[in-house]
Amino acid sequence: MARQVRYASDMPIMGLGTYGRRGREGQAAIEAGLEIGYRHLDTAQDYLTEEENGAALRASGLQRDEVFVTTKVRTGNLGPGKVVPSVRESLDTIGIDKLDLVLIHWPSPNGEIPLPVYVEQLAEVSALGLSRHVGVSNFTIALIDEARDILGDVPIYTNQVEVHPYLQNRKLVAHCHSLGISVTAYQPLAHGSVAEDAVLTEIGRAHGAGADQVSLAFLMQMGLSTIPSSARKERMVRNFVAQEITLTDTEMARIATLDRGWRRIDPAWGPDWD
Repeated sequence: MARQVRYASDMPIMGLGTYGRRGREGQAAIEAGLEIGYRHLDTAQDYLTEEENGAALRASGLQRDEVFVTTKVRTGNLGPGKVVPSVRESLDTIGIDKLDLVLIHWPSPNGEIPLPVYVEQLAEVSALGLSRHVGVSNFTIALIDEARDILGDVPIYTNQVEVHPYLQNRKLVAHCHSLGISVTAYQPLAHGSVAEDAVLTEIGRAHGAGADQVSLAFLMQMGLSTIPSSARKERMVRNFVAQEITLTDTEMARIATLDRGWRRIDPAWGPDWD
């Protein structure tokens, strides 16, 4: 039976990350997520899971407007005239007429392609009605501000960035929120590293929950959306029910002390982080 879904604006506050969910087993995992109650599927051109997401969506029997679908444009498609065709290809691969959210996955490596080249095309994606919302991923404060100037009246819906108790990214989060831009946290469990954390484990005991669930609850109470990923149904259920946990102010303050600036996803060609 599907569980209750919490929303941040019109996007569910918890989505299902689908990196690595390829082939029949990957599709089955995504189907299981939809059965559990997930109503946000997060994929990307680079994940090579767009086809599995579309197949799972069709197999679920859910109506298209019941599931929020996000994809991300790979860096190889940021050049002149490439963004819009790549989004059309993503639509064909997923098998839908319109996306809910299209993100620039990463700013151009080493700044090789000027930001206006691909951000202007992101505005075109919006103008053509290929996606209800557009946004960015792995953008710094400076890049967010420059992108907003380029987009003009087209709003940035979210900035999808790495956030977990060990990398709380508070300066960037505060800046985005001050501009009305939501933040979506990827790697919310620091690739499982939070599971053995003593502070999170102790807090979890008071809620009948695990350290991993406390980590997710912490992020959501920070006002972030999050997209944990798993291939195991029991783990997906465990992540999903973390939405039911309400932490106290004291518990939130304790978790805040865990921030150590530990970034897991940090390619050499990435932006100059805040």
